[in-house]
Amino acid sequence: MSSSPNHVLVTGASGVLGSGVAGALLAQGAGVTTLQRRPAQLDGAREVRGSVTDHDTVRQALTGVDTVVHLAAKVSVSGPGHEFEHVNVEGTRLLLNAARDAGVSRFVHISSPSVAHSGTSIIGDGAQPADPVHARGHYARTKAAGELLALDADAEDFRVLVLRPHLMWGPGDTQLTERIIDRSRSGRMPIIGSGAALVDTLYVANAVDAVLAATRAVDRHHGEALVVTNGEPRPIGELIRGLARAGGSPEPVLRVPAGLARVAGSVIERIWEAIPAESGDGEPPLTRFLAEQLSTAHWFDQRRTREVLDWTPRVSIDEGMRLTAEHYAG
Repeated sequence: MSSSPNHVLVTGASGVLGSGVAGALLAQGAGVTTLQRRPAQLDGAREVRGSVTDHDTVRQALTGVDTVVHLAAKVSVSGPGHEFEHVNVEGTRLLLNAARDAGVSRFVHISSPSVAHSGTSIIGDGAQPADPVHARGHYARTKAAGELLALDADAEDFRVLVLRPHLMWGPGDTQLTERIIDRSRSGRMPIIGSGAALVDTLYVANAVDAVLAATRAVDRHHGEALVVTNGEPRPIGELIRGLARAGGSPEPVLRVPAGLARVAGSVIERIWEAIPAESGDGEPPLTRFLAEQLSTAHWFDQRRTREVLDWTPRVSIDEGMRLTAEHYAG
């Protein structure tokens, strides 16, 4: 029988998902500690500033905690591999070991579907095994390795459940939503190929709900990974154009053939690694991974996810687009 957590450590709580999860837990009456580099500014939470790679900081953050929600990660499409390894693998290892030593009983690890994506279409699959060898790019490879560490730590007295939110978007999201809006405004957001590839996404409020559901479900189901989406596959071009409009930007008109985009992405990656150039958001304009993500289908069977979490999305894509437009119009 499951019960709600009493005191939760949320790592990475300065991001839109982490702050949303921490705020929702506080609203439900749980004790919350946050651990992140930047201020989370959440009334009612105990805030610990620092990195998941620092043992003393992590030990301090785990005081009195029975449940961990681990979101902190280095998230980027470029950068030195050792930086991703340090946070996404070694930081996760340190947190897992310290959490067990501190008597934590529940650990919800936030991963990514990219850990099992090798560049081809995903059509109606469940959560396939994380594969650090074939995953694309430093982020995906290190997140795959971190996920495997988390699942290997699963035990009856230390229950681990992994969630892989897929292409989260919505008000305040800087990783996908605001990049599409900003790049569309400057004419740098391409539609790769036909734009017809079907893609699952996840509205941010639904992501928060799913993580909270996981903190309860981990008592009943643990030791597995679940992809989390809205369960409403849409053509990728439609989603990009919708987010651009929601942010008040013109719809993208630039089209690039998929094959050319992949080749160009590979070349740009190599140049960017050698000599980082200036971009409006500090990221290369295109990588091979991004070209693959924007030109291949990736949607998932959600039956296992909804069964385990006892959860269904409450905000549809259409409603989410309306709420996102209201946010950016205000």
